[in-house]
Amino acid sequence: MRVYLDMCAIQRPLGTPTHLCITLEAEAVLGILALCEQGEIKVVSSGALLYETRRNPHPLRREYALAVLAQAKEHLKISREVEERAKWLESQGIKPLDALHLAFAGVRSVDYFCTVDDKLLKRARRLKGVSVKVVTPIELVEEMER
Repeated sequence: MRVYLDMCAIQRPLGTPTHLCITLEAEAVLGILALCEQGEIKVVSSGALLYETRRNPHPLRREYALAVLAQAKEHLKISREVEERAKWLESQGIKPLDALHLAFAGVRSVDYFCTVDDKLLKRARRLKGVSVKVVTPIELVEEMER
């Protein structure tokens, strides 16, 4: 199983647990990463994730994200198809960097795109042309336990 975690999901364990949902999502992300270390799933990285990580002004968050991405078994590269897909997603109301992440996951046939961004989650799920299953970390863990 191939999983693309967007940067919001990757960073969730470092967030301030102000709500129970944040705590549960953080634990779910840590569980996903543990399954990656055990070889049960493959976390997929991309140039867009590395770009976003390197732009992070917080050294601890940047180093943590780089460590997570270092676990990736596959690194997706940009292509004309990914670029065109990202432009289409942008035209549908998805923010540019989110559109690029979603395009990478969809064009490269990743099984799950995992995010904790509620707006992105809702928009991506409404679109008929999204080929990857868009889930929260909690939903992904639930699906893996079936």
